[in-house]
Amino acid sequence: MRIIDGREDLNELVLFSFDRQAFPFTRGVQLKLLSYPSRMDSRPQIVVPLGPKGSHDAGRITYYGTTIKVGDEYWMWYLGGEDIPNPRHRMCLAKSKDGINWDKPNLGVFEFNGNKNNNICNFPINDHVQACVVFYDPDETDKSKTFKLSFESPKYNKCHGVAFSPDGVNWTEYPNNPVGDIFYEQAGGIKIGDTYYINGQGQTDTYTPKGARTLSTFLSRDFINWSPAGCIGFRRDALPPRTTEYGGTFGPQVHLGAGLWNRGNVIIGFYGMWHGHESLDRSLVYMHLGLCVGYDGLYYYEPIPDFPIVLAGEMKNNPQNRGRFPALMQGQGFENIGEETLFWFGQWPEVDSDGVRVARWARDRLGYLTSFVGPKKKTMVISNEIITNNKPARISLNVNGLGEYSKIQVSVLDKHFNPLPGYGPEESPEISENGLKVPVKWKNQLSVQAEDTIRLRFDFKGVRPEDVELYAAYIEY
Repeated sequence: MRIIDGREDLNELVLFSFDRQAFPFTRGVQLKLLSYPSRMDSRPQIVVPLGPKGSHDAGRITYYGTTIKVGDEYWMWYLGGEDIPNPRHRMCLAKSKDGINWDKPNLGVFEFNGNKNNNICNFPINDHVQACVVFYDPDETDKSKTFKLSFESPKYNKCHGVAFSPDGVNWTEYPNNPVGDIFYEQAGGIKIGDTYYINGQGQTDTYTPKGARTLSTFLSRDFINWSPAGCIGFRRDALPPRTTEYGGTFGPQVHLGAGLWNRGNVIIGFYGMWHGHESLDRSLVYMHLGLCVGYDGLYYYEPIPDFPIVLAGEMKNNPQNRGRFPALMQGQGFENIGEETLFWFGQWPEVDSDGVRVARWARDRLGYLTSFVGPKKKTMVISNEIITNNKPARISLNVNGLGEYSKIQVSVLDKHFNPLPGYGPEESPEISENGLKVPVKWKNQLSVQAEDTIRLRFDFKGVRPEDVELYAAYIEY
């Protein structure tokens, strides 16, 4: 049995509704995920548009990039290309205070068309750049490596390369690139403890039918020495006895791995839901973005198989792009900003990529648990064991649909599923307040403190328990 970690370095645990290891025990509830956009007349807006005619990013803006909070700003590294056939992608930097309104700062470090008045980073590779996954390590003792870059380029036959920077603008390539000898197209990366994880798709020499795309991960402790073999952590392709002989573009696959969001006790990923036509015509490939969940940086699963969390339809605005089925590309970039969860992405293939878009949800509201059995039967979910390390733990809920006829009650159990004295149903008032972070209290107690592990029990109450929407629970130490 997995016990939700109460590590000293985690100030908050997040129990998402779609995390089946956070909520393994359920009765009378169902999970509903929320696609974006929820209405097809609400197209995600382009927040980083193409540049003016003649500029370095007038033809394409491809988000095989990264968004990170640096100080009080959000920095986005994206790939820009000229308005010419087969342009070279250069790594560019945009900045924002709110994740919606972005500026292209004049970095003044790279010469393009006779001047340096642009937002191109100083990345000394005289070749196309296909992917850029950036890490920000403000506590790095070697300040020349405060920013770390994992990239892909034809310079190394699309094998894995790395670079370093003191400021995120001026980059120095590792002199012994490539650091991997396998064709590797990257999408995202996270750091867990002192270990870096890069995931994408590539030739891992693990069996897949006709080279089908899977999520594969490589890891490193120093960003230079990487695992010589990849870990296949998530796949959608057909295995025998299903048909496997159509070819490399046919069927359900995982495109470019996943962009990742490390929430401490759980990792959220958005991956490319590749659907290839049996004719092998790439113009008939369509690709939503799907939701996957993991815990160790290596293995992932889908809470609801084949559910599109970001929908590709209705996003093509240019007539010249309408000859292909709609498809999206994910990069690396999630943030909670104010009362919203933001995710940045682009269109696929690169020739359709006309800017970086943003998908938006109410904060942490990607999905919820709700009752389906009505008021005459018990409806509940119970968490896994939670380590509190005998620290006072404050509980709050991300919940909606509560009111006069629908309520939720939170009680605390011991590891044997018995009510913890002082925190049982008798001490737990029924909550009717909606909000993104509604505090839970038991009579006059605002926190839970226990020497042993605890569980949280959530009962859906009232004559309309089916109106309750439990998105997440937060445990703060």
